[in-house]
Amino acid sequence: MSSAVDLAPQELRVLVAVAEEGGFSAAAVRLGTTQSGVSHAVRGIERKVGVVLFARGRSGARPTAAGARAVAHARRVLRMLETLVREARDTPTGEIAGPLRIAAFRSAALHLLPPVLERLSARHPGIEATVTVVREIGPGTAGEVAEGRADLGIACLGTGSPIPPQLVGDALLEEPYALVHPAGHPDPRSLPLVDWRENCSSSTRQWWAAQDWIPAATVRAEDDGAVLSMVGSGLGMAIMPALSLTVAPPGTEITDLGPERPTRRVGYVTTPELAATAAVRALVRELRASTKPQVSGG
Repeated sequence: MSSAVDLAPQELRVLVAVAEEGGFSAAAVRLGTTQSGVSHAVRGIERKVGVVLFARGRSGARPTAAGARAVAHARRVLRMLETLVREARDTPTGEIAGPLRIAAFRSAALHLLPPVLERLSARHPGIEATVTVVREIGPGTAGEVAEGRADLGIACLGTGSPIPPQLVGDALLEEPYALVHPAGHPDPRSLPLVDWRENCSSSTRQWWAAQDWIPAATVRAEDDGAVLSMVGSGLGMAIMPALSLTVAPPGTEITDLGPERPTRRVGYVTTPELAATAAVRALVRELRASTKPQVSGG
C-alpha cells in the first residue's frame, strides 16, 4: 500500500470537488475534465489511502466517514500550499495579501467584525477578507475551520464548547447577558419568553435553570434579529448576550440582570498551521486590539 504522502495536489482537488459537488459528473465539470477521469482518479486515491472514500449510488457520491476526514485534510493542505506560494513571494516591504476566509455567528459578523476588518484593510489592503455567517449550533464556526472551509472562526467558547483538539485559539471577550423587553413595561419578567436555538450556551445553562422567573420559551425565532423584532413588537421578553444587543430596535429597553448575570466567552479558533500565517496573525492582532478592554480576568 502506498503512503498517503504520495497524493498530488490535483488528487486533493478531485477529492474536494467530488465531495462538494456530490458526484463525479459535476466534479468533472468543475475541474474541466471527464467523468471517467474523475472516477479513475478517485479509485487511484482510494488504492493509495487504503480505504473507500466515497459511497457511490444513483444519486451521486457522498463521502464515507473516512472520506469526510480526508476531504477536510485535503482542503487544509490545499490552503497551505496556496499560502506557501504567496508567502514565499513576499515583497521586500512585507506586504500581506491574498484571501482570508472568516466564519462567524450572526451578531459577531454584524457588530464585532466590521470595525476590525476596516482597520485590517487600512493596514493591509492586499488582504481579501470574506465572512460567512454560520449558526453556532453543533460544529458551528469551529467546524468550518476544522473542515477547511474557513481560515479563522469567531466562536463561543466554554466548558461545554471547548476549542476542538485539532484547533488552536483564545478568548477575546466575555459578554454579559441582559434582559430586553418592550420599553415602559411595568413588569417585564412576567412576559412570555422569546428565544432562539443559538442563545443559551452551555456556560449559562446552570444560571438559566436556577431562575424560577424564566418560563419555557413560548415563541422561538430563527435568529437574534428576529427575537429583537418580536420583543419590539410587544410579543415578549428575551435574555440575550451583549453583541446581540449592540443595536436594539426602537420600542425595546435593556435591563441589567445584576451582579450574578451570566456571561458568554467569545474567541477565535484556527488551525495550528494557519495560526502561523501572516494574514491570520494580522487578523488576530486586530481582534485583540478591538476587544482588549473587554476581556474578563476570570
